[in-house]
Amino acid sequence: MPESAFDRLKTHFADLPDPRAQYSIEHLLMDIVMITICAVICGAESWVEIGNYGIAKQEWLETVLDLPNGIPSHDTFERVFARLRPEALQQCFLNWVQAVFEVSSGKLIAIDGKTLRGSYERGGKQGIIHMVSAWAVQNRIVLGQYKVSEKSNEITAIPALLRVLDFEGTIVSIDAMGCQTAMAQQIVEQHGNYVLALKGNQGNLFGDVVQLFDHARQHLFAGIDHTYHETQEQAHGRKEIRRYWVMGQTEYLIGAENWEKLSAIGCVESQRQVGDKVTCEQRYYLLSLPLNAQQFAQSVRGHWGIENQLHWILDVAFGEDKARSTLGYSGENLAVIRHLAVNLLTQETSAKGGVRARRLRAGWDDNYLLKVLAQSSKSSR
Repeated sequence: MPESAFDRLKTHFADLPDPRAQYSIEHLLMDIVMITICAVICGAESWVEIGNYGIAKQEWLETVLDLPNGIPSHDTFERVFARLRPEALQQCFLNWVQAVFEVSSGKLIAIDGKTLRGSYERGGKQGIIHMVSAWAVQNRIVLGQYKVSEKSNEITAIPALLRVLDFEGTIVSIDAMGCQTAMAQQIVEQHGNYVLALKGNQGNLFGDVVQLFDHARQHLFAGIDHTYHETQEQAHGRKEIRRYWVMGQTEYLIGAENWEKLSAIGCVESQRQVGDKVTCEQRYYLLSLPLNAQQFAQSVRGHWGIENQLHWILDVAFGEDKARSTLGYSGENLAVIRHLAVNLLTQETSAKGGVRARRLRAGWDDNYLLKVLAQSSKSSR
């Protein structure tokens, strides 16, 4: 039933505070939010397109929404989302995700940031928006997001995002920016484990890990307890060999005692050959659990998946980098709506083609749109 698909989703946004003065309300907040969600699922990428979607689908929308004064103008959509407090919308999103989706124990959650390039307004008050998101890799769902303050960086945004997430039994991966003792402690305190990319910002610890792996490789890991895994890929004239090592000798590292539950260190060596040119680089990691090298490889590759899956989908299938939204909180809030649409569209797999094809079909076929919305009542395990 159309009502059931809409009502299940609407319940999670029922407590969203209306930012408008009561005397000026012509269109219901719930109608505005639900039309926006449907429009974004169906291919709309701007406020004008969201307004046009509402006009084109008015007859159908009237069967599932109140619409006491018809379809709002595109300016109304933008003004409402510009004034809507992002924390409130993100909390509704979080409540919805936690009610609908479940991330199984042992699964990987990747934390990474993305810049909304279309949010920049030359000469305006609005600075470019940078969002940090949590992506459940195997489940392919966005778990939450948090905006990086204009006068700060991801180091302050990541802990705020971590606080609202449930890491029970999961593995959390973060790039070098998030490789901080406080974040490692926070993840462990929230009953999760971590795989943290380690770079020069950790000074002596980084140098110590590099030296330990260099020594081990020079001596072919003779007498050193470790695990090893190797993968090879060849395509489009490029050959890449990745070698993964995990060692547990953390007690000898400088400052190891400052890292909560530090259990192992990992190294990835990527050797790439294109024609006659061969390049090689190493990356290093801190681990809070004794993964074997194959499990470590899955975690590292899984973290790269947030770029190849979530960020790629947002830019290619949703045109996020080109989306212009600079008024108030509109850009930040629209990013949350796109995340909701990603979750629904990636879980609905009956239609052929990728996310972009599913967006088009949802716009053409109201019954298929209802099928996408029905994912809001299912649990992904």
